[in-house]
Amino acid sequence: MAKTASSPPLLKKAPTGITGLDEITNGGVPEGRPTLVCGSAGCGKSLLAIEFLIRGAIQYNEPGVLMTFEEGVEDIKKNVASLGFNVDELIAKKKLIIDYVHIERSEIEENGEYDLEGLFIRLGYAIDQIKAKRVVLDTIETLFSGLTNQAILRSELRRLFGWLKERGMTTIITGERGEGQLTRQGLEEYVSDCVILLDHRVYGQISTRRLRVVKYRGSTHGTNEYPFLIDEKGISVLPITATGMDYTVSSERVSSGIPALDEMLGGEGYFRGSTVLLSGTAGTGKSSVAAHLADAACRRGERCLYFSFEESPSQIQRNMRSIGIRLDQWTKKGLLQFHSTRPTVHGLEMHLVLMHKLISEFKPSVVIVDPISNLQSAGTLEDSSSMLIRLVDFLRKEKITGFLISLGSMGNQQESTDEGLSSMVDTWLLLRDIELGGERNRALYVLKSRGMNHSNQVREFLISSKGIKLVVPYLGAEGVLTGSARLSQEAREKATKLVLKDELRRKEMAMEHRRKAMLAQIEALQAGFKAEEEEFARMRNASQLAANTLEQDRDAMARSRK
Repeated sequence: MAKTASSPPLLKKAPTGITGLDEITNGGVPEGRPTLVCGSAGCGKSLLAIEFLIRGAIQYNEPGVLMTFEEGVEDIKKNVASLGFNVDELIAKKKLIIDYVHIERSEIEENGEYDLEGLFIRLGYAIDQIKAKRVVLDTIETLFSGLTNQAILRSELRRLFGWLKERGMTTIITGERGEGQLTRQGLEEYVSDCVILLDHRVYGQISTRRLRVVKYRGSTHGTNEYPFLIDEKGISVLPITATGMDYTVSSERVSSGIPALDEMLGGEGYFRGSTVLLSGTAGTGKSSVAAHLADAACRRGERCLYFSFEESPSQIQRNMRSIGIRLDQWTKKGLLQFHSTRPTVHGLEMHLVLMHKLISEFKPSVVIVDPISNLQSAGTLEDSSSMLIRLVDFLRKEKITGFLISLGSMGNQQESTDEGLSSMVDTWLLLRDIELGGERNRALYVLKSRGMNHSNQVREFLISSKGIKLVVPYLGAEGVLTGSARLSQEAREKATKLVLKDELRRKEMAMEHRRKAMLAQIEALQAGFKAEEEEFARMRNASQLAANTLEQDRDAMARSRK
């Protein structure tokens, strides 16, 4: 068979405008075809369908018709108004029609064979009125509940799907989930081109909503379960369950806010966009280290997002003021944002969705999670590990420096974490208590830091009113000393040095005295020697004078004798 040069036409898609859903479906739901959204009660089917309709009218200029069989028009308007959409305005602009079809089984009398032709006419009229491109039927089970002849209904339902397809309507039909099958009738999922399953599960009294694209004819799509969030802005779907590892990394370094710690990290601090894990037991100062990083980031003019699962923003800011860090100044300037909540408020997947949403909106350079160990209370250890790994991947992909705090328990092996993140993080700082001399002191060391020549020293970790100070502990014959033992040993060494210095000075002074005495003696000897030389010279001159005089006298006497 000869190959054709031209490629087959790609399936056209209608974007939903729902955050994350278009990424999962690679562009949206199939254009001009029916899509089934099914799930149990309260999972968000109607909201997803209505948001698809309204965003289509607002963002893509595609008018839509909502035919509802359960809720009245006014109820729907109120529900949608809570998401910030003005339905009345859309209706006035002929962008939207909401048609409520009241179906009450007690008011229906079946007589002979019947069909849904009346429904087609009613729906067709609404479509023609505004030249609609999108249709939502919510929900199809109500239509079934009003009539008992299931054979006719199944036939008519198949005819309805075909009719919508012939008219080129991009349609979303909501359906209740059945026992052991996606829908109660078990037909809708087969005649739909795309099937999206919503799930609202409860684990340990914590609920989580999830979305899965079960089927999508003619198109590839994400096949995993994706958590989604319903908030005041509508539905947000987290489009990842695990990101790839094709992200680039930065060689830029950012300060930790503690100069001595920067020095231990090769002199320049963390790599920008890296992930840092700080683990330690309660009261070792983990949050203080995080506050230094937040303060340093804000001083650079960068944004920091602080997720706290133990303390409120006010508590954190008050506590950090006691060590000289004023975080409130950065919150007022909009550079620092806190998000404090108990882990059990949401399921883990919901926490992850919320974190993604807040990070995407605030666009921070630094994200702090304090502590990650509390997330286990919202699920299992495996679930929290999986959630944190996806968070780390997301932060790396966005080139955001992540700072994760892990709370360890006393007696546990410190050089490991319950969450299993030790091999994933780029830098791992460990804070530990050292009991010595009847007191407990803190110590910090860098367990690992990829890509840099980091220190292998254990530094004593001091918290003062001026922040954190890292001190080199005493290393000597008595071992590693910290706290008052270090101070006592340093005092003894200082006293010994003073004694040696005093003895040296005393000997130096004695030597100076001896030197001066020696010089004085030398000077005296030189003076005596000089005097003797002068006396000898005087005597020599006198002798010479006497000899000359005697010679002259002899000459005079000789001349007098003639």
